Amino acid sequence: MLTFIYLLSLSPEAIDSRMALVVICGQPCSGKSMAALCLAEALKESESKETVRIIDETFFHLDRNQSYANMTAEKNLRGVLRSEVDRSVSKDNIIIVDSLNSIKGYRYELWCLARATGIRYCVLYCDVEETHCRKWNEERQEKGEKGEVAYDDKIFEDLVRRFEKPDRRNRWDSPLFELWPHKNRIEKSSDAILDAVSYLTKKVDSKSREVKILQPTIATQNTRFSEANSLYELDRATQEVTNAIVEAQSKALGGPLNGISLGQGLPNINISRSVGLPELRRLRRTFMKLTGQTSLSGRPPPSDADSAKRMFVDYLNRELDTTA
Repeated sequence: MLTFIYLLSLSPEAIDSRMALVVICGQPCSGKSMAALCLAEALKESESKETVRIIDETFFHLDRNQSYANMTAEKNLRGVLRSEVDRSVSKDNIIIVDSLNSIKGYRYELWCLARATGIRYCVLYCDVEETHCRKWNEERQEKGEKGEVAYDDKIFEDLVRRFEKPDRRNRWDSPLFELWPHKNRIEKSSDAILDAVSYLTKKVDSKSREVKILQPTIATQNTRFSEANSLYELDRATQEVTNAIVEAQSKALGGPLNGISLGQGLPNINISRSVGLPELRRLRRTFMKLTGQTSLSGRPPPSDADSAKRMFVDYLNRELDTTA
């Protein structure tokens, strides 16, 4: 958090040029992973010797077809990738997100993460016609386990249908560097790769006009601080509730509990059976996960300890089939 505060106080020319977020975008089987690798190698070999990290599905050992089997699975995948990007963009390196990134709303979310951190951002787009992507996917299917993982036909057609092409007029799609893998082989020396490397490594000063470093707004700063405080309070509050249950059961020596009080203004925890620590930990992890998913799509997690405890107790009473 202190690092983040320090970065916000810096002028654009003082921000380390190695900090950047690159979004790889394209249809399924359009050469995105090759583009990401070539860009990463070109950046590492540049004069500034950049430190580069690629974030993709394989980093989490996720199955490609299972990750896109339905809208819920796909949404979870985007959430996992986004969370990892959010944890990584403030580090001293260049982050490359190698995924479909086919939804413009999702690319906007990634752009917001870059803006909130105050770093440079760009999109590298593999522009390939559907027929070529379909052919390459069929070739992968024929190779089976020996080659790259292919998409199931149904999933492939669905992803192609829903793809939203990047538009350089959108701030979250700009600057846009385009590759045409069906026309020219993707290499470190490809024009788009070289242009991206130049943009990402060029020194920035007060006279620079070609490179844009995104500037965080008050709203994005407040959001990041609020989310961090909320997660801290949630973690602490749920642990205190868990400790209270363990202590109360220990004092009861296995006997029945008439209700565990957490203090004035908070609901009682009513459990009619012994609940072991492993089960309590599992329930706590599930609650934390559910609360985090809700905050991505709706209201943020509770920002004070009492609210967090109240929510967790209500959850426990429901899951343990008791009444508060």
